[in-house]
This record gives sequence, structure tokens and C-alpha cells, in this order.
Amino acid sequence: MPSDTIAKVQDYKDSLIKKAEQLITQGFPEKIVQLNELLATPMFYERKFSDVHQDLNIPVPDPVLVNNNDDGDGIDKPSAKRARTEPPLVSGVKVMYLPTGSVPCNAPLCEMIKIVKPIIRKLVEDSNFLKMWISFMIPKIEDGNNFGVSIQEDTLAEIQTVETEAAAFFDQISRYFLSRAKVVSKVAKYPHIDDYRRAVVELDEKEYLSLWLVVCEVRNRYSSLHDIVTKNMEKLKKPRSSNAEHLY
Repeated sequence: MPSDTIAKVQDYKDSLIKKAEQLITQGFPEKIVQLNELLATPMFYERKFSDVHQDLNIPVPDPVLVNNNDDGDGIDKPSAKRARTEPPLVSGVKVMYLPTGSVPCNAPLCEMIKIVKPIIRKLVEDSNFLKMWISFMIPKIEDGNNFGVSIQEDTLAEIQTVETEAAAFFDQISRYFLSRAKVVSKVAKYPHIDDYRRAVVELDEKEYLSLWLVVCEVRNRYSSLHDIVTKNMEKLKKPRSSNAEHLY
């Protein structure tokens, strides 16, 4: 392998270690303060559920009387043969298009998601950064004096858990839009059933609470990572004592 390639890899490792230490000492505290300030804004703090409601733009059509068996009195009477052989069917309205236009997304929640998604992404990136930093700090495998190495491994496992949870937050947002679309399609097909309309409202309120909780969880994860790393910084950087190193 060319020597310049090895030098570039070593420069990358040294640069990553330096940036990771700066992230822990400066980046994490700043992020915790920033998230606390965000949670205190009107968008997140003590917001009423009614503030995140969105009109569906799906009107309730006028009832239509279908008369296939008119005997003069204007009343639709099913045939006796069909009544004996087929159960009554309940079908919705065939939705070819909506006369009032498309059904909009929930605008207040979309504004929140626009703010929350970069926060989640940043946590994933920072967790991955710390994971690589600790991996570079783990010494070669030797017998004995591995207490510091076990601290590194436990911290690494905690960081990996945070990374996985943060990635799951993204999936939660995408599942909300898919679930809402399914319920809205039910409203379009059965516009007279108020329960479907109420289901959309309940789903939006649930997502608002979930977004608030996501921001809280991200702040808590930053706090826990900062706490565990700073408390064990010495063992993370030097898992084996210098006296033990001279014995090998």
C-alpha cells in the first residue's frame, strides 16, 4: 500500500478524533440548550390540539335517491327474488376526482416536521461520529487489564442504541403520512360517516404529540450521551493504564 494512502488514512483518524472531542465538549451542550429553547417556543410549548387541526376540503354531498323499481309511488322497492338470494350491500362513492380540488396535508404539522427532521438527522450523524471515535480508541486485544476496554464497549453499545432509535424516528414520520392518506381516502369514499373525519383529527393530534416527544427524546439522548462520555472520558481515551502497557 502506498505510504501517502496510509498517511491520508491516519490524517482522517486524527481529524475525526479531534472533531469528536470538540463535539462532546462544545457541540453537545450547545445542542441541548438549543433544543430546550425550541421546546419553549409556541410551536411546541402548551399548544392546543385545535391549533393543529386541518380542514379536509371534502364536502358532504347531497343524498341521492336511487329509484330502480318505480311503481308510481316514488319509493324504491327491491325485487323479492333479490331479497331472498342476496344480502344487502353497502358500498361507498366511487371517487374519480374531488370537485373542490386535492386534499391538503396538515400544514401546522408539516411545519413542525420541517423543523424536526433536520434535528433527527443531526443526531444520527453525531451518533455515528462518536461511534467511529470510540472505535478508533479501542486498543489491540490483549489479556488482562480490560476494564477500560469494557467501558468503551458499553459506551459504544449505548451510542449504537441512540443511533438506531433516531433512525426509527424517521420511519415514524413516513408512517404518519401513509396512515393519514388511508383514512382520508375513506373520508372521500364515505363522506357521510363522521367517524372517519374524526379519525383524521385524532391521527393529527397523535402526530403532534409524537413530534413533541421526539424533540424531547432527542434532547434527552444528547444529554445522556454527553453525560456518559464526559464521566468516562479518561477511560475512553486511555482504557489501559501506562503502567500496565509497560508490562507487555
